Amino acid sequence: MQIRELDLKELLTAYEVVSQLRTSLSYKEFEDLIYDMRSMEYKMIGIMDGEILITYAGVAVETNLYHKRHLYVYELVTDEKYRSKKYGEMMLEYLYDYAKMGMCENIVLSSGFERENAHRFYENNGFTKKSFVFLKSI
Repeated sequence: MQIRELDLKELLTAYEVVSQLRTSLSYKEFEDLIYDMRSMEYKMIGIMDGEILITYAGVAVETNLYHKRHLYVYELVTDEKYRSKKYGEMMLEYLYDYAKMGMCENIVLSSGFERENAHRFYENNGFTKKSFVFLKSI
C-alpha cells in the first residue's frame, strides 16, 4: 500500500475511480480539465495497491481572504469495491500532513447537499460545516 502523487500517464486509472463521483464527466472532459488545472498546481493523489487505485484525492494549495492559505480538496473518492475499509480516513490523515507541510491553516472542501453519508464521514473526521456554496449556471 502506498500513497503518492499520480502522474499524467495514470489519467485513465484515475478516471475509473473519479467517474464514480463525477458520473456525468466523460474521459475526454476529465483529461482536458486535468490539463487545464495544472496551472493552479492541482495534484492527483492516490492510495495505490500495486497498480490498483483505491482512493483518489484531487487537491490544490490555495490562498484567499476567507480561508487564508488552505488545502482545497476538489475530489475525494474511494473505489466502490473498497469503501468502508478506512481508506478515506487514511487519505484524510495524509492530506492533513500534506496541508501542514504546505503551511496551510485549513483543509477546505464542498459537498453536494444530497450526499448525507459523505457529510457524516467528514464530520466524523473533524470537519465542520462553515458555509454554503451557491451556483448560478451560465
